[in-house]
Amino acid sequence: MSVEPVSASAASSADREYLVRRSMSIGYQYFSLLMPPLYTAIVLSRRKMGTMPWSINRMLRATWAGGMAGVVQGGSLEYLRTSCESEESLRARRVDTMYNMSALRAEDHSTIGALLGATLTPALFWKRARIVHLFLGGAGIGAGFGLLVHWTRNLTEEPLPKGPPLPPSGEPPSPPSKAS
Repeated sequence: MSVEPVSASAASSADREYLVRRSMSIGYQYFSLLMPPLYTAIVLSRRKMGTMPWSINRMLRATWAGGMAGVVQGGSLEYLRTSCESEESLRARRVDTMYNMSALRAEDHSTIGALLGATLTPALFWKRARIVHLFLGGAGIGAGFGLLVHWTRNLTEEPLPKGPPLPPSGEPPSPPSKAS
């Protein structure tokens, strides 16, 4: 089995792809968290005119549609940002992002929340909304609540380490020696 070196453009493309996917995920989380209160505020502001009553179905639909808008917005902004960066700065940002334990924990909490939301929302509101809105909207609400759980844990616990892990001795790695 031969190992071929990876070209710089392929590595840069992989870094860009990773950062864009990550930003899409973050956009989904934030917009899913933002949409239920925003939808409720819009409905309450229009309620004076007697139009558009508040409903679970519409709120869940707004939640997952807002989450998809967050995916598009996050991905497109990150793509525009990374298209103007050098390969070295892309690599440095990817490494920083990959080893940011707080961000990884936020993604984990959001994923767990999305799975719980997609499971519990249909169980609670089965007859009150369409099944697509129940699952997708429930996942969006769960992802938002997972992000809230992460922020709460950050306030109550010690901060997580950032950056690549240190060797077992606790000392930073020394540069390789040049023996000729």
